[in-house]
Amino acid sequence: MTDKTLSKELKSLEANKLVKREVYDTFPPTVEYTITPHGMSLEKVFEALHYWGLAHRKAVIGK
Repeated sequence: MTDKTLSKELKSLEANKLVKREVYDTFPPTVEYTITPHGMSLEKVFEALHYWGLAHRKAVIGK
């Protein structure tokens, strides 16, 4: 993933209130992203998707 792509995706996640961006006054500037409570509301969705992916892999390649 390029820096440009990562930056675009992080901006999208922030705009959708899934992550919070904090910039610290350091040199060079430090930027930290944390998941928001709204982002955490997707936990069960990601868990279900993970298990679906495992089952799909097994069905497709038998592992």
